[in-house]
Amino acid sequence: MRYPVKLKQTDEEYAVWCPYLPGCWSQGETEGEALENIKDVIESYLEYIEELNSDSELR
Repeated sequence: MRYPVKLKQTDEEYAVWCPYLPGCWSQGETEGEALENIKDVIESYLEYIEELNSDSELR
């Protein structure tokens, strides 16, 4: 599944976040680095949500 992200250049770096996944954000010195970083963050975020959902099913 693909998730759209927002990318913003600041004075020192690039900030990137996924509006559909609350709290899912990252940064990088370059646009490419920021986009690679957010991929990792989204993957970790989704794994964590899956883990939380599987834990609640066991109860």
